[in-house]
Formats: sequence, structure tokens, C-alpha cells
Amino acid sequence: MPLAVDSFVMGPFGSNCYVVRAEHGAEAAAVIDPGDDPTPLLLELARLGARTAGILVTHTDVEHTVGGGDVITVGAIAFDVVDVPGHSAGHVAFHHDGELFAGDLLFAGSVGRVDLEGGDWDTLLASVQGLLDRFPAETVVYPGHGPATTLGRELETNPFLRELREPA
Repeated sequence: MPLAVDSFVMGPFGSNCYVVRAEHGAEAAAVIDPGDDPTPLLLELARLGARTAGILVTHTDVEHTVGGGDVITVGAIAFDVVDVPGHSAGHVAFHHDGELFAGDLLFAGSVGRVDLEGGDWDTLLASVQGLLDRFPAETVVYPGHGPATTLGRELETNPFLRELREPA
């Protein structure tokens, strides 16, 4: 069963914050990548009848206490932690049953910037390739900015992933 995912754009950078519940109406929620003034988010949680059971952060430029291979359970949802460096060192994504919260690694039609400390283009591409190798094409990607997409759509159409499409 797909997760109940509500997306909120927050702060001056237009960052996506996700409120993720096991199903609509569930009280316990994972909040992924909150930022800026928490007041609007707290009001939305109240409107949804949800409470924050845990906060997950993809960026190490904010906080890094988990790594690839870890499993984080928030409410009734077990997220696999996936290392996806490249945008920044120690950047992670959270995966649950075909849904991937990728932070600033991969966007619809673009990829994360690599000019932050620990950012590296080849490492970013290797992280995307690792996701493509590990998860099916229909895996939904919830990025740090912009609309959701799928791994397959990005492999086929994202101009920044051209070299991943070309035969070796």
C-alpha cells in the first residue's frame, strides 16, 4: 500500500518538506526535511490530525547521524537509509516500499548542485547509478525541490543523466 505523502514547500529556497504516514488518517507521521519557520508545518499537522513521530533529514549540511544500511522506524513505517553522496558528503535518502525520499540528489529533470563542501559530480552520478541498480524504474522519487518523479523517467529523460544512458 502506498504511503500517504503530503508535500509542503518551505523557506526562501522553496525546499520540499514531506509529512509521511503509513496511511491517510494515521496519527503518527515522519517529517522529512523540515526547514524554516515550523509554524505553518505545525498548523498543517494539526489540520491532518497528525503528530510528529520522528524527523528525518537527508542533508549532512544540517545533521548526520544515520548511514546506509540503517533502518529507521517512525510510526508504522520502516525506512531503509541509503547513502547517496555527491550533493554533499554523507547525504542520505530514505526508502520504503517503492518510494524514495532523495533530498537534493535527484530532481525531476535535474540533479543536485555539487559545489557544496563534499560535493562531487562523479560521486553524485555514482549515487544515482546505485539507485538505478538497486531499485526498479517505477520507484517514486520525492526530491528536495520540485515535483515527484520516478527513477525510470529520470533515466530516460533527465539531461544530466545522459552519460548513464549511454552504453559503456
